[in-house]
Amino acid sequence: MASGNMKDIKRRIKSVSSTRQITKAMELVASSKLRKAKQRSENGRPYFEAQYELLAKIASVKKDFNTVFTEPREVHNRLFIVVMGDRGLAGGFNSNIIKAVTAEHANDPVKPKIIAIGRKAVDYFDKHGYELVGKYPYFAEKAKTADCMDIAQVAGDLFAVGEVDEVLLFYTAFVSPLVQTPEHCKLLPICNIGTGTGEDLGLINYDPSPEAVFDRVVPKFLMSMVNCAVVESFASEQGARRTAMESATDNADEMISRLSLLYNRARQEKITNEITEIVSGANALN
Repeated sequence: MASGNMKDIKRRIKSVSSTRQITKAMELVASSKLRKAKQRSENGRPYFEAQYELLAKIASVKKDFNTVFTEPREVHNRLFIVVMGDRGLAGGFNSNIIKAVTAEHANDPVKPKIIAIGRKAVDYFDKHGYELVGKYPYFAEKAKTADCMDIAQVAGDLFAVGEVDEVLLFYTAFVSPLVQTPEHCKLLPICNIGTGTGEDLGLINYDPSPEAVFDRVVPKFLMSMVNCAVVESFASEQGARRTAMESATDNADEMISRLSLLYNRARQEKITNEITEIVSGANALN
């Protein structure tokens, strides 16, 4: 094998080694962020559960309980809150959510309004002609309660005034560091929140009415749902990126090993040829 090919192989090994350093570093960063995100997700669940229990308790006071947030409507316009990542290199993390969103409204006469959370969501839905009523790039990693409340307020207001008839939340559920599944759930209208008995035990008085108190709690309930989805999606993104970068690092190791073998064979062939030429030259002199 010519020495020029040896140089090409050596250059290729150096290039793959540099890429491996990047993928390994990204894997370690994702692992670190994943641990923190899992803790944030676990810390946020009790608040969501408390909000849901409070809504159910209020709604169970009356048999004929009904508010603007619980009344079913004929669906003409929908709002999707879509949580995606800010960066790529995470396997199918972002593309799986896009598939779920497009499949959900495939038979709708009009495209849904979108609240896009994450740069990838903003870029995709902006580019594909959706009406974005909220853009939140670079949001998930440092999401705060007040920020999630802004999103919940926008969604609640659009539903309350009748601009949308249904609100759906799309996110990626964190099952394990190796498994993440795209999910969606209906936020509004709130269905089956309580089964009223009509028996007021007189233990709690709601002023001015249970419906009014319920409506005041709904934005906080939506906020907790959005916050849980954002935190869980961020954990899922880090898990997906860690898996993707681990696979890329393993592939780089395999490629370096294969290229090193080719280089050593080429080097051995070159040495053998040089020895053969020396021996042939010595024999010619004799």
